[in-house]
Amino acid sequence: MPPTDHHTSFLNRISIRRNQVVSMDVNHEQHLEQLELFQKHVSDRFIQLLPPQSPEPDTDTETVLSISWFRKLLDVYLCCESEFKAVLIIGRDASHFAKPPLDRLLPDHLDRTVKALDICNAVTHGIEVVRHWLRLAQIAVEALEQRPIVEGHVKRAKRALNTLLAAMVVDDKDPNVTGGKLAERMWSISRRGGGGGVAPPPAVNHTRKISVSRSLSSSFSKSWSASKQLQAMSTNLVAPRGGDPTGLSQPVYLMSSVLVFVMWTLVTAVPCQERVGPGAHFQLPRHLVWTNPMILLQEKIGEEWKKKEKRGTAGLLAEVQVIEKVAQSLVEFAEGFEFPVGVEKADEVTAQVTELSDICRKLEVGLGPLQLQVRELFHRMVRSRAEVLDVMDVVGKINTNIPY
Repeated sequence: MPPTDHHTSFLNRISIRRNQVVSMDVNHEQHLEQLELFQKHVSDRFIQLLPPQSPEPDTDTETVLSISWFRKLLDVYLCCESEFKAVLIIGRDASHFAKPPLDRLLPDHLDRTVKALDICNAVTHGIEVVRHWLRLAQIAVEALEQRPIVEGHVKRAKRALNTLLAAMVVDDKDPNVTGGKLAERMWSISRRGGGGGVAPPPAVNHTRKISVSRSLSSSFSKSWSASKQLQAMSTNLVAPRGGDPTGLSQPVYLMSSVLVFVMWTLVTAVPCQERVGPGAHFQLPRHLVWTNPMILLQEKIGEEWKKKEKRGTAGLLAEVQVIEKVAQSLVEFAEGFEFPVGVEKADEVTAQVTELSDICRKLEVGLGPLQLQVRELFHRMVRSRAEVLDVMDVVGKINTNIPY
């Protein structure tokens, strides 16, 4: 071959190599832009969940930890999860999944998802427990709405409210509550399962007696603990320090943090077996932009927990807090009841019954959609986990040396 041909071939190879490098640089910049947008979107979504610092007068501001607020929180998670999956998989080299540190961080995230599935089951059962509390409150409302208020109505309301308040402080670990041996807990999903055979959150028989339905342990073993589950989820949840050639450690850490935060918030508000207060929650680094709104929400919820001192009791769901407060006041009225009721006292009781009735309506309207969202969250996590596992399995097969 003539020398000029050697020279031309060499220049062509340099040109091809230069184009490949440029293409890699462009892809890297696009990925960095995706990561920045993802973090910004997460921050913006959680900022919308923060209570206004100076709410306008005569405006209906949404209460943190109310049912409507939780529905927004779950919507935020589902949006973040969809964007995370796009950042993680779309346009990425699948071989990155087998490289450090992603080869460790991604399985850890999937393991947290498994634990989150169990918490979803516990929360679904907790919502059913709140439904039973709602029925007791409705009995009291119906009795005290009768006019004139007579002793029989007051006694009926008092029985319902005393049962309600006792149910809110029941010791979840007391084996006598269930009246029998607790069923062994069913794990939500196998460690390496691809999503097949996964049981959705259990339905609860509405005809159960209240004494049985009070138990939060009917679908879980006595050793299961919501607080231990959260602690296990936050184990090894540490912000990446750089040195990641894949550029994916930050979004995996971000999504794991969002997952733990959402599960922690649900457990704090909805009655769940064996939980502790926010003192045991995970710590988020303050130097990251997307963590600031979550830290503010953590602090707000922590203040509410300390204020209510709800360690192991009914939880911080806003509507339940109102029911508990009004129920205690109406029980005091019932204990000192004298017929006929004075005008001033009758007006006070009427206002409290109206407040209790309004909260009952909010619970009746909101608990069903909230429970459906928790189930949607459950199934979304199952599907996403299966999709990521499929990619990891494909990468594992490619990297496996095939003997000839």
